[in-house]
Amino acid sequence: MLLIALFFGGAISVFGQAKREFRGAWIQAVNGQFRGLSKEEMQATLSSQLDELERDGVNAIIFQVRVECDALYQSDLEPWSRYLTGTQGRSPGWDPLAWMVSECHKRGMELHAWINPFRAKVKDAATLANTHICLQKPGNWFEYDGLYILNPGIPENRDYICTIAKDIVSRYDIDGFHIDDYFYPYPAAGKEIDDSRQFALYNNGFRDIRDWRRDNVNLFIKQLSETVHSAKPWVKFGVSPFGIYRNKKNDPLNGSATNGLQNYDDLYADVLLWVNNGWIDYCVPQLYWEIGNTAADYDELIRWWNRYSANTLLYIGEDIERTAKYPDPANSKTNQMDAKFRLHAQMANVHGTVLWYAKLAADDYGSYGTMLRKKYWRYPALQPLTRQLAAVAPGKVKSLKPVWTDDGYVLCWTAPKGKTWQDKAVKYVVYRFDKNEEINLNNPAKIVAVVDEPFCPLPYSTGKTACNYVVTALNRVQSEGIGVKKKIKL
Repeated sequence: MLLIALFFGGAISVFGQAKREFRGAWIQAVNGQFRGLSKEEMQATLSSQLDELERDGVNAIIFQVRVECDALYQSDLEPWSRYLTGTQGRSPGWDPLAWMVSECHKRGMELHAWINPFRAKVKDAATLANTHICLQKPGNWFEYDGLYILNPGIPENRDYICTIAKDIVSRYDIDGFHIDDYFYPYPAAGKEIDDSRQFALYNNGFRDIRDWRRDNVNLFIKQLSETVHSAKPWVKFGVSPFGIYRNKKNDPLNGSATNGLQNYDDLYADVLLWVNNGWIDYCVPQLYWEIGNTAADYDELIRWWNRYSANTLLYIGEDIERTAKYPDPANSKTNQMDAKFRLHAQMANVHGTVLWYAKLAADDYGSYGTMLRKKYWRYPALQPLTRQLAAVAPGKVKSLKPVWTDDGYVLCWTAPKGKTWQDKAVKYVVYRFDKNEEINLNNPAKIVAVVDEPFCPLPYSTGKTACNYVVTALNRVQSEGIGVKKKIKL
């Protein structure tokens, strides 16, 4: 057998596709889509969405498991979410997160557990369960415009959220841990954050309360990153911040040509500090605007994030509804989907997309899912590699050969030996090339399948057509080993 070395340069783009691309979708609970459903009804709803998303090429699900210091999973630390049964603290009789991990992995998708870190009660919440943190620790939160927020300035709160994270990461076979932009609350007219007393106690030498708030969030992000990676080093930690870091009028050097809410100034989230210090594995700015928006132009913002986020994996949060609703500025007869995907392909540091939100894609809103399936995500894609996790890969597969079985012609092999999560094979990539075709493992169009077991069914033809198959092994983060080739007549 000839050994084919895998190389990372010279990746082939097919319809704008790269071989490694994060194709995510957010499945939210806060919209109430699961509230009051039976176990069977919720599983049927999720199964239907996952089936459609799999057909559309999605390879990662970001599933909301903690909306307001509650749990859509079995927890001894926080009460069951009312977004399941309608009553906080009431058990639904099953574990949605455990079920989702299994269902996503069966479909070849990653599962990233998504929590809202500091939000403790949304505006329409009714009675809190007796075990809720706001009743257990009444001095640890503040009320703001109908919301309850765990105060980021209290170290105990940061420790508490990290304890929640460690519990989830340790007990569930998740691939990523994901938080959104709920740190300090979005500003509301005439409202002030009630944290002056905590500033006096914990100011750490800061004179400006705004700098102190940013430092609180910075400390939290660093601590949460260390918590996730110490529990399981292969679990990726990601953040989806608001789409504007700073406006140019506030920061002429680093700001974007926008005029909207700002992470740094309004939410006290210094996202670029986290990116440049390597505290997050991936960043998904929520670029929910359209191309040509007067306050927050999508074209301006994707270029800004591409320029400033090169030190981490950058994925773009896409709003399906706005993309399908607004016309392409260059062609009023079509929507903006093609224009946005062209921009993605042009950005060297953009390595994926996360869809807001999954149900719209599954429902094929504006033919969005159809276009993903037929054009933009037509071929499979492996996950992008973080710098910290890309160094080690499994060895080469052994004894690669076709075998006749009761189920037909099957390509079989033996797994490489592995001692750690880094060199242990958990998946395999099967490529197919025509007889005289150059073998290039960076061409996603040549991927036949990504499988969990050391075998793959082969098509059978009486014409005896010769072709070359190549099989590689993947570890837990999809670092890819050396390819092994086998010439086969089908």
